[in-house]
Amino acid sequence: MMSLIQPFLSVLLLVLATPAFSLNIVIAGGTGKVGQKLASSYLLDHDVTILCRNAFLAAAPSRVSGDFGWVGQSFLDRNPHVTLRDYDGGDLLDIVGQDWVGWQEDALKPANVVLNLVGGFTKQREMATERIVRESLKFNPAALQITVSPKEEELKIFSPGMYDAKVARLALCEEMVRENCHNSACLRVEYNDLENTCKHIMDVIIDREGLA
Repeated sequence: MMSLIQPFLSVLLLVLATPAFSLNIVIAGGTGKVGQKLASSYLLDHDVTILCRNAFLAAAPSRVSGDFGWVGQSFLDRNPHVTLRDYDGGDLLDIVGQDWVGWQEDALKPANVVLNLVGGFTKQREMATERIVRESLKFNPAALQITVSPKEEELKIFSPGMYDAKVARLALCEEMVRENCHNSACLRVEYNDLENTCKHIMDVIIDREGLA
């Protein structure tokens, strides 16, 4: 009798172990602390694609350049639900990835959530935001767009200098998202509070994607 029941028990256990609803989540700038924490601690039941400017260097066993994001091969080994994907970063005159062509269709088209964690407060931030918004509207306008920026008072502490220009740049990036993406959220967080930043992002995902 057990030999007849065993296959059904195996199927039942597989169903129970499978998440009820698995999302496809794209994280631009996901090689930083917030992206790595989200992917490795909060998004274990979902498929995560990290967009980076050079996936080869990002996956290297040890960091070889401070100019590009890095997670390391050991991180990917521990998190098989995470993949790296080259993209152009919005700067078509300074493409450094080896396999960036077609990133929009590969990453954005199947995405439920597109999360913009691109750091820095230079023109690169604007270009990356504009590129992500433009290509998302073309390939997947229904995806939830989330952009994350530091609170203004915190910006003075960890990135002093040219404060007014940086504040204006953050506001411009948020405006791009709000005015063009009907399903969007622009979050202001305390970057140094990693856990609460991740929880804030997850609250939006859970609420908007009906995971509660």
